[in-house]
Amino acid sequence: MQREKHLSPSILAADFMILGEQIRAVEEAGVDWIHYDVMDGTFVPALSFGMPVLKSVRAGTKLYLDVHLMIEKPERYIEEFASLGADGITLHYEACADPERAVRAVKACGKRAGIAIKPATKPEEVRDLLPMLDLVLPMTVEPGFGGQEVLPECLDKVSTLRKWIDEAGLSCDVEVDGGVRADNLAGIVARGANVIVAGSAVFRGNVRQNAEQLLGILRG
Repeated sequence: MQREKHLSPSILAADFMILGEQIRAVEEAGVDWIHYDVMDGTFVPALSFGMPVLKSVRAGTKLYLDVHLMIEKPERYIEEFASLGADGITLHYEACADPERAVRAVKACGKRAGIAIKPATKPEEVRDLLPMLDLVLPMTVEPGFGGQEVLPECLDKVSTLRKWIDEAGLSCDVEVDGGVRADNLAGIVARGANVIVAGSAVFRGNVRQNAEQLLGILRG
């Protein structure tokens, strides 16, 4: 099955003094997704941004907003993130009391639903959820901080999940988040990922040129 490929630049790595300009730069490069990391300082060590920033980003762009909730009990906030403009909401399997119910809550809001897993979580934990998911995200670094190197063992999960999805004839996207650079992107795509999150690799240096380079590799 031929799947659409998307680069989803993580604005966690952007310069917030010129966030609007940098979002426009990736859009001009041909990017159609933006990755929006929400971190609570509990589920992961770091803190990021929440609803007010999402509202502002939504007002400034029509790009697909790929919201990744790295927070405890994400079910509490699904409706609010949905109402403020998230197009897709990805929840961590480890953070949900009832992952299936949480996924259904996202879909009830009319949004695409994803499940993410940390490096220590086996893909078998989410295999039964795949038929109801729009996206699955096996993290390739420990969530919470940018600039980390890809954990090679996590790429095996990408291959495994893609195999299961294709064998079942599902339409679920496989997203990779963590450590993606121009020099390793082709290998990650070869494993079966079709949605690529990149933070520093996009926003460090010339944003538009970086995005164009990554898109060329991804779609080339």
